[in-house]
Amino acid sequence: MTILDGKIALVTGGGRGIGKAIVIALSDAGATVVFTYKSSASAAHEIVDELTSKGRKISSHQSDAVSTADSSSIVDEVLKTYGRLDVLVNNAGITKDGLLMRMSEQDWDSIIANNLKSVYNFTKAAVRPMMSQRSGKIINITSIVGISGNAGQANYAASKAGIIGFTKSVAKELGSRNIQVNAVAPGFVETDMTGKLTDDQKKDLTEMIPLRRTAQAHEIAAVVKFLASPDADYITGQVLCVDGGMTM
Repeated sequence: MTILDGKIALVTGGGRGIGKAIVIALSDAGATVVFTYKSSASAAHEIVDELTSKGRKISSHQSDAVSTADSSSIVDEVLKTYGRLDVLVNNAGITKDGLLMRMSEQDWDSIIANNLKSVYNFTKAAVRPMMSQRSGKIINITSIVGISGNAGQANYAASKAGIIGFTKSVAKELGSRNIQVNAVAPGFVETDMTGKLTDDQKKDLTEMIPLRRTAQAHEIAAVVKFLASPDADYITGQVLCVDGGMTM
């Protein structure tokens, strides 16, 4: 028996990067996983095919996390199909970096909508069924940038700081219903973006990290899996930094 056997999990932005790693980790732990993606249908279908071939229960849905209607529809579909929702992972997000003096209103609004409003949308849709079943785990992916800030990322940092405040507030609202709400704050993670850095840039980056390396996506996913599990039943309203010690 695996730690999430019988659990139904919904992951937003699960088609690539950290989201993909989370989908795989929860699936490996025995959960039935539904994940959303915005644009890369082929990548999403590859994940479904790969995990289905291993006997896992998994499905994907194209969705715009900014849309309240889309978010409600996805949650309703999960409930219609499986009768419950045990774990929600709000992972969907984007970046549009730039110095504030050159940042357009559109760049500000799109980041706040994609990164923060999307968390509101899916969480609000999931709260009612979780309250009815008197159990649930909500895990929001924030960033250490939401704690420390970062030049050139005022919009991104604001959205991720907002997720932290949202997490703590909703944790207080839902604690009496046995619903745990936590956040995971990754540091620098090995992605396609970091793969394009020069050797000097990578050296400068790793020297900022006490562990002297960037994270792998599966290391972020492992913390999400822990928070989704019964082992984290007495943890709520917390922000777990997975950053190699950067925010010490």
